[in-house]
Formats: sequence, structure tokens, C-alpha cells
Amino acid sequence: MVLHIIHNKCVILHPEQNKYTSMKKKANRLNAIKIMISSREIGSQEELSQALHKEGFEVTQATLSRDLKQLKVAKAANANGKYVYVLPNDIMYKRSNEQSPSEMLMNNGFISLNFSKNIAVIRTRPGYASSMAYDIDNREFPAILGTIAGDDTIMLVLQETVTHEEVRTFLSQIIPNIK
Repeated sequence: MVLHIIHNKCVILHPEQNKYTSMKKKANRLNAIKIMISSREIGSQEELSQALHKEGFEVTQATLSRDLKQLKVAKAANANGKYVYVLPNDIMYKRSNEQSPSEMLMNNGFISLNFSKNIAVIRTRPGYASSMAYDIDNREFPAILGTIAGDDTIMLVLQETVTHEEVRTFLSQIIPNIK
């Protein structure tokens, strides 16, 4: 693993994947855990830890245990009687294809973008808003004064002089689905 600084951001080069991965924050890790548990059968913390490692997340057993508790993850028997992790009923992230959790975070969380004067509202799938808002806040675009994120909604306060098209263009660099 090689550490690099690119555009004032710390990134890691993973030799086995030969790609750069941004340093992950807790919200991104929690979203990745939700996606992994929803999309495949994971029966142990070790198995989940290995899957997170493949996505570029370095996590200790203690941290993983706290994350699972925070997400209210439980174990339940599957159709074969094997116990696997499950999320509460109101948090479901089913994969529609074979994208990695990192790709799903960047590509499939976005639902819509609407404007009202100097306010923009982004709707996302449940659990995606905080990580998207984090990415928006960490980019240099002075016309966005700030963001507020819930579970599935982000409110952006915009400078009064910026056009909606300028904001849409900027956001499309972060959220590829925005047109």
C-alpha cells in the first residue's frame, strides 16, 4: 500500500487493485456495511471485515462491532439454517447488478435534484445523503454555502448569484447520475 497526496487529499494506492481509493470516513463505511449485508449472506465479523478490506476500508474488530451495534444489525437464520447478518426491516439495499459497494455509493444513491431560488434539494436512497453531503462539502465550490443532510435528503444553501445550471454542472462531477 502506498500513500499519496493528490489535490490536497490523502489517497492510498492499492497495489492489488491498482487504483486510488479516497480515505473512507465512518458514514461511507456504514453505508458500505449496509450494502454488503443486504446484498449477500455474511455470517461473521471476519467475513465482513475481509469484504470491507477489499473495498478499501481498514477496520478493527472493535470498530466493526460498534458499527454493527449502531446499525442495529442482528443475526437470523437463512433458508439453509445458516445464521447471517440482517438489517432492520426499514433499511434495505438490494443490488440490481454486480457493482461494488463503492460504485453503488457513487452511482446509485442519487434520485433527484430540485431547486427553489437559492436552495437545492437532493433526494437519495436511504442512507446515502450523509456521504454525498460530505463529498460535496469537501470540494472547492464557494457558491455552495453549506449542506444539511438527513438519511435520504440533502439541502444545499446556494449563493444568490449562482445559476442552477452552474450548481448542476458542479454536482455532476461528484454525482455522475445528475444530468
